[in-house]
Amino acid sequence: MSNPKIALVGAGNMGSLHARVISQHEKADLVKLVDLREEHGKSVAERFGTTWAPELGDLSGVDAVVIASATEAHKDLALEVLNAGVPLLIEKPVCASLADSEEVVALAEKNSIPLMCGLLERYNPAVITALQLIDNPVHVTATRHSPYAPRIKTGVAWDLLVHDVDLAIQVFGGVEPVSAKGALGHFHPSSLSGAEDVAEAMLTFSTGMASVSASRIGHRKVRTLVINEVDRLVEVDLLRRDVTIYRHVSLDAATPEGRGYRQQSIIEIPELITAREPLAAQLDRFLDILAGRADADDERRRILPSHRVVDAVIAS
Repeated sequence: MSNPKIALVGAGNMGSLHARVISQHEKADLVKLVDLREEHGKSVAERFGTTWAPELGDLSGVDAVVIASATEAHKDLALEVLNAGVPLLIEKPVCASLADSEEVVALAEKNSIPLMCGLLERYNPAVITALQLIDNPVHVTATRHSPYAPRIKTGVAWDLLVHDVDLAIQVFGGVEPVSAKGALGHFHPSSLSGAEDVAEAMLTFSTGMASVSASRIGHRKVRTLVINEVDRLVEVDLLRRDVTIYRHVSLDAATPEGRGYRQQSIIEIPELITAREPLAAQLDRFLDILAGRADADDERRRILPSHRVVDAVIAS
């Protein structure tokens, strides 16, 4: 069977990463790179051995599309792809509003077209390992802070918070929270009106709770996920891609001289289950969906829960 022919929309920061991963994948062919900026688009296309086009155009020779353009352009592009009956991998969020995201997912579901959202942290090796280790999580804390990036017009709730809301949902077995509340902060003078710089969310699940923090006015990149169980803590550094487990022990360990300690922390550093680059692992999953080796219906169902929570946080 020949490799799926994939068209990529967007040659920006994220689009260039997708171009590299698709072009290097042994089971996919990057046949077109779409970007309105001719000089830049041609440069990226040439670097990764494909052709440039200013618009999607005819999709009859394309097996799937990856959209990595600005969020504001997602809806029109996604509807164009899905109306052509072509499977789609779209960067998060699906669209810049819940209603538009629901419209896109509903169209894919109605026509049984594979649709995947780029919730990339699901494929982080440290996250995969941590989710395999936990048993009964009760309290999750997720932090995603970044320095300011003028190129990003969307507020942090849709741009950043959605990742960790999705992780919290995955930690609690894919079940949506029973309630979601939050607060937004607008601080940077260069941010567009209505585009928040800080978002804090408190999620309540039937078996626990999660606190999620996103900011784009930090002065260093922070990506952490802390999962508390009653008898241990699992700490994930998403940037370094490592996992550390802590267990607190109380005991009386006095020496004959009377010196000793009553508490200690036992630290474990488990080996990661996989070392696969997240973007490549995500593409593996998309290719499995295209080939029928993964459940396309289940993948579509797992898109909107995080989007609904982000919408509730913004509304609150």
